[in-house]
Amino acid sequence: MSAVQQKARVLLHEAMAKNTFRLRLDGVELATTITPGQFFMVKIPGENDPLLGRPFALFDICKDAEGRVAGLEFGYVVVGKMTGRLAQLQAGDEVEIWGPLGNGFPASPGGRLVFVAGGIGQTPFLALAREALGVQSYPQQNPRKVVQPSSVTLCYGARNAEFLAGVEDFKSVPGLKVELATDDGSEGHRGYVTQLLEEHLKAPGEPVTIYACGPEPMLKAVQKLALSYNATCWLSLETPMACGFGACFSCVAKIRETTPAGEESWDYRRTCVEGPVFEARELIFENHP
Repeated sequence: MSAVQQKARVLLHEAMAKNTFRLRLDGVELATTITPGQFFMVKIPGENDPLLGRPFALFDICKDAEGRVAGLEFGYVVVGKMTGRLAQLQAGDEVEIWGPLGNGFPASPGGRLVFVAGGIGQTPFLALAREALGVQSYPQQNPRKVVQPSSVTLCYGARNAEFLAGVEDFKSVPGLKVELATDDGSEGHRGYVTQLLEEHLKAPGEPVTIYACGPEPMLKAVQKLALSYNATCWLSLETPMACGFGACFSCVAKIRETTPAGEESWDYRRTCVEGPVFEARELIFENHP
């Protein structure tokens, strides 16, 4: 693994939506090696409650006036002790970060790209959209090859308009189409974000490649649609993690595999190492009561 550990100063901390915030850090070394869909761990120095760091997906890297990489950003929702502590940080404060971790999303294969996001699951898609549309390259040290898509669309759903975070960031990306859905109809389509996805799958044209991140029920629905329409689909799991580098096996996912004898089987894969992104056809979701 090529992860680095460093202390980083808070450069910017601002609200994005209800209970949702953006943190910009000056972690230059990490920012030059990370790709869309990868994540990093964040911890408050000198504090042991919570004891372990928490994973956050890259929102995007940021540059200074001379075009040099100056740091990176992530978004978070205040839901527990760690995110509550993050909400108290101010510009100039320090955090510990280590990464990049995980596999990240594959680069654009061309055709029509549809990003499907629910809750805070929109965060990996700003960088991915900017890469696909030629605005930015990742990783900065050794940019990967990207096939220009014919179209790129973000389908983003939330409970209501108050929880839609970073919409203006996405709308500022040249060539990116943004479609919104809310449960109550307060912004965009009233209903599920997967209903927006299905309209793209039904439409004639080049093959659709789906990238999705969000709550598990949404990912299950996206998986079902992708299999029904025989579309390539990459799902990014929001599995709780402890160590972030594969030692504790607390974040495993069930993955289909074929034995040497050609029989269907499955095994566990670590979301923090082999994931968090898995191909929809290989992922087995557990049935919870």
